[in-house]
Amino acid sequence: MTHAPVFQDVLGNADWQRLGAVVRRHYGLRPYSDDRMTVRGRMDEVWRAHWAALLMPAGRLFGALVPHTGRDVPIEVHYRCRPQDAGLYWDRCFHFTGRPVFHFRSHMTVADAARHEVIEWVRFGLGLRLRVTAEDGALVFRDLGTVWRIGRLHLPLPLHLLLGRAYVEERPVTGDEAAFTMKMALRHPLWGEVFRYGGRFRLA
Repeated sequence: MTHAPVFQDVLGNADWQRLGAVVRRHYGLRPYSDDRMTVRGRMDEVWRAHWAALLMPAGRLFGALVPHTGRDVPIEVHYRCRPQDAGLYWDRCFHFTGRPVFHFRSHMTVADAARHEVIEWVRFGLGLRLRVTAEDGALVFRDLGTVWRIGRLHLPLPLHLLLGRAYVEERPVTGDEAAFTMKMALRHPLWGEVFRYGGRFRLA
């Protein structure tokens, strides 16, 4: 049986077709398959607020935060699905100058397709609930809160009170059918941006 791509299922056919062609090709991976994709690019910046350095030990433990900062950082991102499940798996490889390659690994599962919701999981059952939309050709993710998975339970964690809410988008580059931009920002309503990174990528 052939399945539709993960985000086509989450968005629905109409919104899937509203995505830019490069985004649809990028996320054409199908669940329960051995589909793979690699994109390469450079991060214009990887930035965090100075006080956020205090969060790095926990971030490293859970594999949830990029611990280094820099500009013009080369990166490749490997995506894959697996025949045995419906998840979408990421391995983001950051090449910071003078440091070993940093791998930011996670996987995403569909939480509620009818509500366009997914969960991105890192280590020890920590997950970020996200609402997925198609906006002006871009694939956009908005933070709905953090959960901790214990067995079949998803317990809400109020981490947004400390870190704020995440926003992620992947947007086609006008005039280049193989390129897209990506940005992520973690913003708190009281003390502004906590983390951000963004750059430009090409399909390999």
